[in-house]
Amino acid sequence: MERNSGEYGLYLSVLREELIPAMGCTEPIAIALAAARAREVLGELPDEITAACSGNVIKNVKGVVVPGTGNLRGIETSAVLGAVGGDAQRQLEVLSAVTPDHVEQTKALLEKGICRVEILRGSTGLHIVVTAKKGGRTALVEIHGHHTNIVRIEKDGEVLYEREKGETPQADTADRGRMSVEGIHDFANSVDLEDVRALLDTQIEYNTRIAEEGLRHSYGANVGATLLQSCGDDVRVRARAWAAAGSDARMSGCELPVIINSGSGNQGLTASLPVIKYAEHLGSPREKLYRALCMSNLTAIHQKTGIGRLSAYCGAVSAACGSGAGIAYLQDAGLDVIGKTIVNTLANVSGIVCDGAKASCAAKIASAVDAALLGLNMAERGQTFGVGEGIVKSTVEDTLRSVGRLANRGMRETDTEILEIMVEESNKFGD
Repeated sequence: MERNSGEYGLYLSVLREELIPAMGCTEPIAIALAAARAREVLGELPDEITAACSGNVIKNVKGVVVPGTGNLRGIETSAVLGAVGGDAQRQLEVLSAVTPDHVEQTKALLEKGICRVEILRGSTGLHIVVTAKKGGRTALVEIHGHHTNIVRIEKDGEVLYEREKGETPQADTADRGRMSVEGIHDFANSVDLEDVRALLDTQIEYNTRIAEEGLRHSYGANVGATLLQSCGDDVRVRARAWAAAGSDARMSGCELPVIINSGSGNQGLTASLPVIKYAEHLGSPREKLYRALCMSNLTAIHQKTGIGRLSAYCGAVSAACGSGAGIAYLQDAGLDVIGKTIVNTLANVSGIVCDGAKASCAAKIASAVDAALLGLNMAERGQTFGVGEGIVKSTVEDTLRSVGRLANRGMRETDTEILEIMVEESNKFGD
């Protein structure tokens, strides 16, 4: 692939757009970002906040700890803390400057009940509308499609800023529909490493550090540590355990940032850490690791393009397909084996549902990575699931389209039912 070609620029742009830092689970952070921006527009701390969110967002905020708060969870915490101490200029690190005083102020405001939560009925995917009020003045900020995509800003009913809604509405967003596994493989082989070195060095540093934190201390259900303690310390276990440990820490409020993939920290961890652990085991040179991470990250993003940012389909599966492809690349597998690895993984674990961001995400990551490693072992021996076996099609691209159809269209009712199950006892969100 020529460096000055449009295809080269496509894949490089996708990496630069997707591999960005975030502190905490990205859905609570997106709510905090909207609230922080709303406070900026209002010009003062509101005394009333309404956070209206799609069911997908509610599902992913309900069970995770908001970073920097100790053990506070939920939409109200995210919105109020964002308004109190968030810095909207820091995007997905909006809460990185929050202080203990901000947290105490947030607790007091939560006790006063200043935040009301609403469901955006009929809206799917990632959709957040935060309205902040003080006296008779109001500010509204709407995020749609991806976590930092502000599509509307209002002040006192006047529209200050507006753009078309959509999954990727930005004019500068690379056309992910042009991606392919073959193109990703070509890019990984030919990329000028100076174009990706700093980006991937940051991914390696950040994601390794939070995994180390997850293994060193008790977070969530300690899935990563449990794997190492119960299954030994070979590379297959480490690949699963380190990715899971990063999620253990992240879902439980660890304040360390991660480099995300497809808008998700868990997916960023899953697409990178198994590849990093295998590179260490194989003694791969740094340059080979960079190329394998390009293969992994882009494969995960390619699959998510047809699925969407949020759905009832567990994103760990997409990211694990990426890590399987990256590990295959590290072991000098050709395009055929890489494609079979992806297909084998999807044929195995495409049934994992997303029932919100929480501690059990770490276990799903471990299971998905295990499936990817099995898929690779099969592919290396020429074994693959055949055409017509469930969702498997004649090519890897057709199989990826099948999964996109399954997740984006077929699981919409599943997504609704999952949300109903999650909130039925508390009946928290009203009609």
